[in-house]
Amino acid sequence: MQLNKAGLENRAAWEAAGYSLPKFDREQVTKNTKENPFWIHFGAGNIFRAFQANVLQNILNEGIMDRGLIVAEGFDYEIVEKMNHPHDDYTILVTLKANGSVEKTVVGSVVESLTLDSENQTEYDRLKEIFTKDSLQMASFTITEKGYNLWAPDGSYLPYVAADMTAGPNKPGSYIGKVASLLYARYQAGAKPIAMVSMDNCSHNGDKLYAAISAYSKEWCKNGLADAGFDAYINDKSKVSFPWSMIDKITPRPDASIEAMLKKDNIEGLEPVITSKNTYVAPFVNAEECEYLVIENAFPNGCPTELTKGGIIFTERETVDKVEKMKVCTCLNPLHTTLAVYGCLLGYDLISKEMQNPVLKKLVEGIGYKEGLPVVINPGILDPKEFIDTVVNTRIPNPFMPDTPQRIATDTSQKLAIRFGETIKAYAASPELNVADLKLIPLVFAGWLRYLMAIDDNGNKFELSPDPMLTEVCPVVADIKLGDSVDVATVLKDILGNKKIWGVDLHEIGMASLVCDYFAQMITGPGAVAKTLEKYV
Repeated sequence: MQLNKAGLENRAAWEAAGYSLPKFDREQVTKNTKENPFWIHFGAGNIFRAFQANVLQNILNEGIMDRGLIVAEGFDYEIVEKMNHPHDDYTILVTLKANGSVEKTVVGSVVESLTLDSENQTEYDRLKEIFTKDSLQMASFTITEKGYNLWAPDGSYLPYVAADMTAGPNKPGSYIGKVASLLYARYQAGAKPIAMVSMDNCSHNGDKLYAAISAYSKEWCKNGLADAGFDAYINDKSKVSFPWSMIDKITPRPDASIEAMLKKDNIEGLEPVITSKNTYVAPFVNAEECEYLVIENAFPNGCPTELTKGGIIFTERETVDKVEKMKVCTCLNPLHTTLAVYGCLLGYDLISKEMQNPVLKKLVEGIGYKEGLPVVINPGILDPKEFIDTVVNTRIPNPFMPDTPQRIATDTSQKLAIRFGETIKAYAASPELNVADLKLIPLVFAGWLRYLMAIDDNGNKFELSPDPMLTEVCPVVADIKLGDSVDVATVLKDILGNKKIWGVDLHEIGMASLVCDYFAQMITGPGAVAKTLEKYV
């Protein structure tokens, strides 16, 4: 069996092997979608294929909607060229449940895939055509938080961004520049309304997308490269909106054990591809069963409320904010980051295995229930304690989820300020709470600084996960060796005052000395990390 249009004509063979197949007329849905698209998504990665695409598939299967998804990839064109096109945009979704059962689904709701490449005139013109359609209600994004950054550390535009700012919207090279040029095409076609929906896992994601898009509209208009009304269009909420959203679903890198399982079903051509940009993609995606997507109901061209039938929640901005803070700042992401840092130091290869360590389990429970929960505002649509219960007891310990601490440790410097800094700020602002009562969050900070030494708790070197600040932060601890007698307070003085990393100045907040104390104990020799955790957790 092969995962493509021709291979799926033998439905009986797929169903006999236990696969759920699309139940809708895909040719008709494709025709409807290309003529009157309602949703285009940027970012053809695992989260999109496992979550948004499957939500729409379920709705199509029920006959609630008759149009599918269009996806565009703007960072790594090989994902589309080597994965989407050869498989006719089909994906196998393997849902790994905590009870040990597995669901296998062929997802076919994506009916067109394109590269966001301004040098590919055919596909770029097609994207402009899509953006000029009256029917288009939403452009959504999972391009990671880094995808919205236009600025160098000194506040200047990155070189390729600066080049687009002076060249105009005709053929930009930067990701957001190309998206802005598509919006300019929509503006030129009659200033048609649209919702630009970031679904990335970061705080107030819509604001980040707005800041990036509006930077282009302002510069292009200021430089006379775009019609003077374009910037006003971007800033008119009745025309272009940038809703906030909260997304939550764990979709690890395609795992070899899942590939082996699928091959036993006699499916051919499942081999993963590592692209020239080092993206690891496969025709299948493995994911957990839990998923949440909450979106601010701000859709100038009409809200696709049918998506609620697939579990997507549309609500007020204030509620999205509460849900997002609940998840990102307290109930999930901080626990993940904690396990990522200490998993790398203690030699774990799976997050789920860490939860078998009673000290690490107690650590994340303490950060979630004891230190985090007191500052969480109940959003009403999801209960915070029940959310943490599910995370700690079902989601993270799921032995069938092949998620690694090394993957989650990626870009930790970009995450600490939100995942822990917001809790610290809330304690500082509360008349009932005291920052000095936070004992475990500083332990994570010290653990990350110890992680930056790239020496595990056995004294062996390991490779740090990618992070844009490694060249800035690693030199701080580069000369420290296990067993050294170090003036930790002096060595760490500057980095502990860096609000960009922690969200607060740890000196001002009174937490720096505790972080230094923990760190000093973690560098006394091999095994010191585990001993420090046992002592304080």
